[in-house]
Amino acid sequence: MPFTPFHWGPALLIGLFLFPLFDLPTLLVSSVILDVEPLYVLMFGAPLPLHGFFHSYLGASILGVLVAVVLYPLRGLSNRIMAAFRLPQKAPSLRKLLLTSLFGVYSHVFLDSFLYGEMMPFYPLEANLFFGVVSSPGTYEFCRVSFLLGFVLYIFRVMRPPKRSTA
Repeated sequence: MPFTPFHWGPALLIGLFLFPLFDLPTLLVSSVILDVEPLYVLMFGAPLPLHGFFHSYLGASILGVLVAVVLYPLRGLSNRIMAAFRLPQKAPSLRKLLLTSLFGVYSHVFLDSFLYGEMMPFYPLEANLFFGVVSSPGTYEFCRVSFLLGFVLYIFRVMRPPKRSTA
């Protein structure tokens, strides 16, 4: 899925379902950051596969750590954005950002593994055992449905009355 928002569907659904366990902005960023790799290949004509090293769990781990470290100082801005969407969260720890980011990049590799034969998700193992197990239309449909369900869950979360304190 070169530089597409399809990955935001599952990220939105899982992020809202497990809210506030995950940091939603970090999950949304980390679930698409890997597509900078095919964007680079396409824009600059690099003689590399579209879904190369960073579309492996090893490469994704590096990007996941990098995303967490970059987003950590921006968590105040992130919290203000979340509050504007009526989903306030406490400032996340670096550990929470790291776990969220790794989940996001790993979910990206997992979903793309069904679509691209040139991927080597378990690099240096030169095989993609998931390719073709689920059809491309099935994978895209899963992402679309996940986005719709995530949007419904978002509406449900912001429309429900706030919990009252019993203390």
